Amino acid sequence: MGQETNQSELEVKARQWLTERGVTIDDIAELVYYLQSKYHDDLTIEVCRHNVDRVLTKREVQNAILTGIQLDVLTEKKQLEQPLQKTIEVDESLYGVDEIIALSIVNVYGSIGFTNYGYIDKQKPGILQKLNDKSLGECHTFLDDIVGAIAAAASSRLAHSTDEESY
Repeated sequence: MGQETNQSELEVKARQWLTERGVTIDDIAELVYYLQSKYHDDLTIEVCRHNVDRVLTKREVQNAILTGIQLDVLTEKKQLEQPLQKTIEVDESLYGVDEIIALSIVNVYGSIGFTNYGYIDKQKPGILQKLNDKSLGECHTFLDDIVGAIAAAASSRLAHSTDEESY
């Protein structure tokens, strides 16, 4: 099996796990639109979706998705040792490892992603609000930051574009 096949399998699995956890490409594209619409008069959700798709082709992003989602799932199943189990369960504010994984995604498209990520992480629009709702009994300690980071990276990719062809 060649490297290209492995990357393709990794991407398929990352996309599958996002969907299984209730996150669609359109959910993330809406976050990109939220971040970038005031800077691009002709921005469409299709352009946002395209940029999200491009971000999801990056191996670093795929690895971050799988790692974060796996930790969330293990936390839901109460399969982590204490005190890590409780720390992730309650999404302790000083934990920070979830943000570090997200920053590995943000880094893929340059420093503008940091600003986008910080802003969207504070605002928590759209799917991010749902992922942060602890009343549903699901753990999305890592996933909410990962989704925000994918949107921030896609927004950065879009910001670096100079014309329609670059979108």
